Amino acid sequence: MNINEIARLAGVSRATVSRYLNNGYVSSEKKEVIRRVIQETGYQPSSQAQTLRTKKTSLIGVILPKINSDTISREVEGISDILTRRGYQLILANTNNDVEEELKYLSLFKERQVDGVVLIATMFTRKHKQMLKDYKVPIVILGQHLDGYPCIYQDDHKAAFQVTEKLSEKGKKFAYIGVTDKDEAVGACRKKGFMDAIHKAKLEVVPERMKIGNFTMDSGYEMAKELFEEEPSIDSLVCATDTMAVGAMTYLKEIGLRIPEDVQIAGIGDGVPGKIVEPKLTTVHFYYKTSGMEAAAMLADLIENDTGISKEIKMGCELVERESHR
Repeated sequence: MNINEIARLAGVSRATVSRYLNNGYVSSEKKEVIRRVIQETGYQPSSQAQTLRTKKTSLIGVILPKINSDTISREVEGISDILTRRGYQLILANTNNDVEEELKYLSLFKERQVDGVVLIATMFTRKHKQMLKDYKVPIVILGQHLDGYPCIYQDDHKAAFQVTEKLSEKGKKFAYIGVTDKDEAVGACRKKGFMDAIHKAKLEVVPERMKIGNFTMDSGYEMAKELFEEEPSIDSLVCATDTMAVGAMTYLKEIGLRIPEDVQIAGIGDGVPGKIVEPKLTTVHFYYKTSGMEAAAMLADLIENDTGISKEIKMGCELVERESHR
């Protein structure tokens, strides 16, 4: 079945069918006839031909750092909900937290292989910034703030501040497990939120009681082991992610410490692990799915509307008090 046969069955010219398929003007009567013929025959226009005519692929590249992450899956769910509804298909590019892989996919997508890109970012090197400056397709950054670019990001400082402030009501000797400061959001911003809350409570920030993990449960376990072997009297532990917090809890239980009686602990992110561990983890909820939806809607508007507004949106967060703090 091709466009000529559709035109013959509908009793209209080939040009009329072409205008119908490309949203050009067709009278209501002819439009209904063509629609009915297409429905009855199951005709699907050639995507390659449409791409050549419209210069649009209806494809969106989503570059993500880690496919087996609760956070990322919630964001991608939001992205998919909006973009599917608006007629796009997603190409997921998993970088496994490899900066060179991220740059490779950014390069692959930038020459209009796709209509737009959502970059779920972790860090921005000099190469990233140069590539984004030269980018030829609309791009929205999700999870990090970068001046001058459309982005949706979390209030990471506030999240860490709130949860630390809550623990400081009963805690006196604090420790922190974070991630590299190269990650501006989860690394630098959350660490600063922790430190600001400690200073507000007039407690001591001890550099030796601040360790760097790598997002995993294993790193939470190992960093907690280092902390408590070096300083067994720690009574409060804040972790930059729920996953590392659950790893730290595993170690604390192994050495016979009670949570929260001996050590209170909190994470950030409100992921699945913190809801099923015992005691359930005090944390901060981010609206990850909504963030993905906002990023997708912003990107679709930029693609479809030349006057689409490039916005920087900081999302809210909410303290979730469970059972792991005093």
